Amino acid sequence: MTAAPATTHTTGPTSPDGTTVHHQDQAQEQVQEQVQDLNQDGNQGRRPHRDGGPATSRPAVHRRYWRAGFHRGGIEVRHLLRNPKETTGHFANIVVALVLAGYISSKVPGTQVPMAHLMLCGFAAYLLFQVGLFNLPQILVTEREEGALLRLRATPGGIPAYLVAKALLVVVMALGPLVLLLATAALLVDGPLPHSPAGWLTLLWVSVLGLLAVVPLGAAIGAVLPNPREALALIMLPAMGLLVTSGAMFPLTSLPVVIQKIASVFPLKWMAQGLRSALLPDAARAAEPAGSWELPTVALVLTAWAVLGFLLAIPLLRRAARRESGSRLSERHRKATLAGAAGPA
Repeated sequence: MTAAPATTHTTGPTSPDGTTVHHQDQAQEQVQEQVQDLNQDGNQGRRPHRDGGPATSRPAVHRRYWRAGFHRGGIEVRHLLRNPKETTGHFANIVVALVLAGYISSKVPGTQVPMAHLMLCGFAAYLLFQVGLFNLPQILVTEREEGALLRLRATPGGIPAYLVAKALLVVVMALGPLVLLLATAALLVDGPLPHSPAGWLTLLWVSVLGLLAVVPLGAAIGAVLPNPREALALIMLPAMGLLVTSGAMFPLTSLPVVIQKIASVFPLKWMAQGLRSALLPDAARAAEPAGSWELPTVALVLTAWAVLGFLLAIPLLRRAARRESGSRLSERHRKATLAGAAGPA
């Protein structure tokens, strides 16, 4: 199982000091063009039009930020889809899942449910988990290192548009591979799909709530990680440990009770359990530690992680944006250049 590479969008030319000019400059310029007339005027609640026309109300300002964010997000999504190097990593896990599902022929202990179906549910949860805890922190750290946050601070409405764009990108990066996994598994290896409208509804709310549980946490992690080179190394080991101990790949009941209790604290266990409830027949409940799907507990734990993630992410992202300056950016580039020069030696 591999972690997909972060969507860093570094496809532009290089600057004179050797750093890569970020692909988002294109998006940044277009967003700035759309919102440059929206200067801060909180006391009046209205913002003057740059051409001297009628003032723009606060709701209209917010709508412009949303439109600018969706426009920027569309640019990033198109870049993602057109870049084979970036899409390959996201689809590698799907190929691995399909290959394993084709070879696994055993049954879930105590049931007639194919073990391959349980494994596919675990892979589906892992795809959502990966985007929030692997990809998003790497994206945020890389863009901070390239000066994106610094440029956004100088753009009226830049931060709100940036957050909307990142939300759109994360949804595509998460739900796109998830849908592709379920569809190809159903066609090629007789993979599981919901059998009722209630199952499809459960699949939807567990996927959305699972993303809400891990994406803010990933944003908080990305706000404090030192640099892109260390980001993956610091995240990979604990995340892979959770993958092994959360029952995503095999029944949780096969693990010691202490490991089960530790795994139940973290969101991945509940994401996988919620997806199993949507995709597997009720007979598979016999392999769950509680003998049931525990959907209320799934919702409660994922909601708690979402709230905790937002409480951590908002102040940490604000702190990261406030601390950005031209001198800090130049110092990071200087250290990166020195490290690169010392590497071969």
